[in-house]
Amino acid sequence: MRKLIIILIAVLMAGSGLAQHKTFELEEIASNRSLYPSGLWNLQWRGDTDMITWQTATALVGQYVSGKKPDTLLKAGTLNALLQPEKGLKRLPWVTWKDSESLHFNIGMDYYAYNFSTRQATKTFTLPEKAENIEHSPDARYIAYTIDNNLYVNDGKIQKAVSSDENKGIVSGQSVHRNEFGINKGIFWSPKGNLLAFYRMDETMVTEYPLVDVTGRIAEVNYFRYPMAGMTSHQVTLGVFNPVNGEIVFMQTPGPDDHYLTNIAWSPDEKSVFIAELNRDQNHLLLNKYDAATGKFIQTLFEEKNARYVEPQHPMEFLPGDATHFIWQSQRDGFNHIYLYMEDGTLEKQLTSGSWVVTSVDGFSKNNKGIFYTSTKGNPLDKQLYYLDIKSGKSHKLSKTSGTHQALISGDGKFIATTFSNPQIATQTDILDTKGYAMLTLNKDTNPLKDYALGETSILTLKSDLGDDLYCRLIKPANFDATKKYPVIIYVYGGPHSQLVSGDWLNGAGLFMHYLAQRGYAVFTLDNHGTANRGFEFESVIHRNLGVQEMADQLTGVNYLKSLQWVDTARLAVDGWSYGGFMSLTLKLKNPGLFKVATAGGPVTDWKFYEVMYGERYMDTPEQNPEGYKNASLLNATDGLEGKLLIIHGAQDNTVVWQNSLEFLNQCIENKKQVDYFVYPTHEHNVRGLDRVHLYRKLVTYYNDFL
Repeated sequence: MRKLIIILIAVLMAGSGLAQHKTFELEEIASNRSLYPSGLWNLQWRGDTDMITWQTATALVGQYVSGKKPDTLLKAGTLNALLQPEKGLKRLPWVTWKDSESLHFNIGMDYYAYNFSTRQATKTFTLPEKAENIEHSPDARYIAYTIDNNLYVNDGKIQKAVSSDENKGIVSGQSVHRNEFGINKGIFWSPKGNLLAFYRMDETMVTEYPLVDVTGRIAEVNYFRYPMAGMTSHQVTLGVFNPVNGEIVFMQTPGPDDHYLTNIAWSPDEKSVFIAELNRDQNHLLLNKYDAATGKFIQTLFEEKNARYVEPQHPMEFLPGDATHFIWQSQRDGFNHIYLYMEDGTLEKQLTSGSWVVTSVDGFSKNNKGIFYTSTKGNPLDKQLYYLDIKSGKSHKLSKTSGTHQALISGDGKFIATTFSNPQIATQTDILDTKGYAMLTLNKDTNPLKDYALGETSILTLKSDLGDDLYCRLIKPANFDATKKYPVIIYVYGGPHSQLVSGDWLNGAGLFMHYLAQRGYAVFTLDNHGTANRGFEFESVIHRNLGVQEMADQLTGVNYLKSLQWVDTARLAVDGWSYGGFMSLTLKLKNPGLFKVATAGGPVTDWKFYEVMYGERYMDTPEQNPEGYKNASLLNATDGLEGKLLIIHGAQDNTVVWQNSLEFLNQCIENKKQVDYFVYPTHEHNVRGLDRVHLYRKLVTYYNDFL
């Protein structure tokens, strides 16, 4: 049974009182910041105080929770007077609080500490121009960074080389495993800043993949390491560096060498390092403890197994001030929840449970008796803030408004800054106490689009053939007339870790979709099985058969559209990028005659061309799953191409390599099928910057000409 919830975020916007007649131009979608929600920049708590701070272009501003108005704490002009930089500061640099009286910032490669008691700024570090992946130690005594493939530590006087590998295929201090498993860095300072754990990645055995740079008179080939599914992967180890004596100890992780070392954590006393180790098949995880001084294995705290896959994404986290307990996030019961463990790996209890997902652990209360977390409880489109009492296991909701919330817990655990958004409020930042009472509102931007003509947005649910709810978003054309017929563009992504239909501003839709709606197109999006925040079964049902259940779900959406009297069923289009490009091609090729037009950007056309970590999680290897790879390959389906198809790819794409669409073209030629094709020679996996306007115009022109 279909359930339709109409959310009028355009023509019925409460209190706007202004004629909504303006239409978007492509250039302003890409560059006009005033069209987007205006939040607070660099929101932080000032140490353990009850002052919240944020930045404007030229000043650092702060307000006490009990204060009536904000105060200016620091101006760019003050730093100009103190430091007299070669080029005067027109904007205040991004600042980070060290404690309640001091903060640090950088101007170029010069790093400074500013003390509010003395009103003085002191240069602490000067880094080489090529320094990247920069990480301060917690006490700011040291700063670690990489130059090319090597790692360095600086104490403000001396730069020490942690690694000195001449072979560029050996990389230290950088993210590994292609940023899967929640990994986003390769430098991990211990809690007190006395030791530095770091990734060392040996990818010399990985195939070098060519990218052609045509910007010079003679084209050049640049190589990068790209391990494709089933092929040799890189090998990662974890080292611990002592900045005082310069010694390095590597953790003695057991083989095989191509396993995954994820979610690094330190014990509070800095004596132990914890690694969530995952086998290459990604179905068996061990949380292992190592001696940081010797590298010796101490114990396995626990294991997790799943016939499909296990995907750790969050390091263990000790309770503040309690070295005997830590929390762990896991999907082991079918939904991501929080578990409380003893330090020796004994499970004390599961803290949250239910058919909903914990999306983040945000912090702890002052007395360490509770945990703040955000979840989808009550509505999978929302992210609401909760407080959990650890002893009783009971939670209560703190956020009072619908939508998606992001929480920032004060250092003393007494207050929460929550920034939220919903279809009626573009963005709002409130300060709450631990009972959820709103003490003050720092910022509110109700509707930056009040002068624009927007089509009506509807959120609806459809039943899949598996019996699950599928959430959809439908944007009707602006100035909709139910007596007319309209073409529909279906925008799809459909892959893991995505959620396109949400409870925030515009229900997750981008302005380009509303641009299309202003020009007479309806725009429809459905989050199929495989997407995020619906639980493990909903996501993992696609395992080993990518494109099958996702297509079935999308066709459920198409059937709904065909039931609407105002939809011109002869003018349906589908569009997507990356996984969405794979889905756009799948829908077009495997349903001949259904879609008049398809556009696909950076598409995976055969999963054997995709990388090891992501590809093997969802498909296993080509040797383990030959039928799954064969069925998902779009190279085998070009004979089903009818109507118009535009493929777009970046020649420098190092995520979905160019070979995917080029091989697809070869198959189209072999089957005597015509396809339109466009390349962005200097772009990687997406088209960004001002060239985004060019991409938008390319798509719009294609729809206008052929849909």
